[in-house]
Amino acid sequence: MSLFIPTYFAPISQYSAIYQTEAVIFEMEDNYQKQTYRNRCYIYGANGKLALNIPVKHKTKQGRKKTKDTLVENNFPWQQQHYKSLQSAYRSSPFFEFFEEDLLKIFNKKYTFLQDLNIDTHLFVTDALQMDQSFSKTTSYEVTPNITDYRALAIAKKGVEIEMDAYIQMFDDKYGFIPNLSILDLLFMEGPNTISFLEKIDVNLR
Repeated sequence: MSLFIPTYFAPISQYSAIYQTEAVIFEMEDNYQKQTYRNRCYIYGANGKLALNIPVKHKTKQGRKKTKDTLVENNFPWQQQHYKSLQSAYRSSPFFEFFEEDLLKIFNKKYTFLQDLNIDTHLFVTDALQMDQSFSKTTSYEVTPNITDYRALAIAKKGVEIEMDAYIQMFDDKYGFIPNLSILDLLFMEGPNTISFLEKIDVNLR
């Protein structure tokens, strides 16, 4: 069993850890933090590393705010912008067209809670990769759980550095290889070979 934070089209390191664990538990009781993959992912755009950020708001204005209570701000056309960015970056990639229809379902669906969106992106990825791990959810928060804790993989700024082999990316002739982007980058470039790439990554947090 391993503990993860549901994130938005999570980085490659998180899916490597998910693939290599027997049972996934998603953290539902944590406090919301900025500068994490909870509401962002990074892709390879024509000008290099590009952040796709989800605008969020909170139910309460005082005290600590739990991630599960974090609301998606839908007054801003973020879904349209994110999808257009993905199209621009990956429409010429080898495998984008194979996943486009299912991807559109997420960007056409209206979400109230950020965590519901993140769970749907997880289901999209596990379906695309034919990963059969089910997941459960926490009912209380533990600072030091007695299972493998991968929650640190959700930190975007100055987070855990994971070494990984290079693969061909859309604009690597201009900017070189960019590691640990969203799993979408690897999926659109490698398709069925994504799993063999995930198997090689050492995600032991030290």
